[in-house]
Amino acid sequence: MNNELYDNEKVDLTQQNIDGEIKLSKDEINEKYKKGEVRIITEQARYPLSTIVNMVNSDDYILNPEFQRRHRWDVSRKSRLIESFIMNVPIPPIFLYEREYSVYEVMDGLQRLTAISQFYEDKFALQDLVEWSELNGFKYSQLPEQIKKGIDRRYISSIILLQETAKSESEANRLKQLVFERINSGGEKLKAQEIRNALFPGGLNYLTISLSRNKYFCKLWNIPEPDETEIENGQARQEVIENKYFKDMSDAELVLRFFAYRQVDQWQGNTMESFLDEFLKKGNEQFNENVLTNLKELFNDTVKFAFDLFGEKAFWLHRKREDKWFHYERPTKILYDPLMQVLASNLDKKETILAKKTEIVAGIEIFHKNEYESFKGRDTNKTKVTDRIIVLNNYLNSFINE
Repeated sequence: MNNELYDNEKVDLTQQNIDGEIKLSKDEINEKYKKGEVRIITEQARYPLSTIVNMVNSDDYILNPEFQRRHRWDVSRKSRLIESFIMNVPIPPIFLYEREYSVYEVMDGLQRLTAISQFYEDKFALQDLVEWSELNGFKYSQLPEQIKKGIDRRYISSIILLQETAKSESEANRLKQLVFERINSGGEKLKAQEIRNALFPGGLNYLTISLSRNKYFCKLWNIPEPDETEIENGQARQEVIENKYFKDMSDAELVLRFFAYRQVDQWQGNTMESFLDEFLKKGNEQFNENVLTNLKELFNDTVKFAFDLFGEKAFWLHRKREDKWFHYERPTKILYDPLMQVLASNLDKKETILAKKTEIVAGIEIFHKNEYESFKGRDTNKTKVTDRIIVLNNYLNSFINE
């Protein structure tokens, strides 16, 4: 199986091992606390709502447009936020991270800021208000004068993680991640890839997001494909935003897994989440345009190969329940991870393999039954993935080495 990496693709993850728990005495623990280790330095601020438009459009505040695109509030939810301000209902604070002096990343609260800004810019009219139903249909500029003045007097609070919280960029990323994992966004805990997207921007991260809209990938994972409007201006339609894979960025994580598992030998035994974290961070830092271009072409060719060979059922497994076998009618990571690696490694044999498509597809049910133990459960650790790659590669090559 040919699995050669491109020039400058190999990353060094040998430092990702997590040491065992270190036991400290009570005196040592007290000393650690007094020194301020792992203590976040914050300050608070209040922003008048009328200043939010300038804030959102300022270069001093860094917003993540991809997070916004995938979590776009509808008009009803934006309207309820404005109604809360009219009624002076307490609103949770936004969280900012001071990247450099007076330059801030919006860690949590992007949708609130966007809704406020859009309302002041007359980009939507209020709807579905309950307590102030008389205002339904009004844009900001159309509001009665006293209501306008009331809204203008309101503030949104912020908690700012100051730059001096961390002594290095790596420590800053770790502390931001720690805070992210403890912040609820919209009442729901952020998923792993959402956190990565916010904490680790860069070329590899943007590539995973872009490739997750590949039309064949979307077909294989039951994600609505991009239409002309999305292709032209990047604005996904509502049915896409509501898709479970798109909504929590699981689609981008699947693309990341494909790239990371090309270097699965570097997985040092910690969790899969940590492995993907480290791979994304190192890939963002290291991969130049040539590497990213090669990876883009590789993913596109591989996912099309999967579709051409197996159709929309490429990542469906056969399962056994009550002594009866059935086709599990949805894609699974347990098959996606190894099959994508095998197909990528056999792209040079693509035409030969596709010529045997009928026999390969006809035999896949027997293969799944024979290798049932290999694909049983949800285990996607290093050893299991490696074993599945081997058995799938042997299956595929048995048809072209006859």
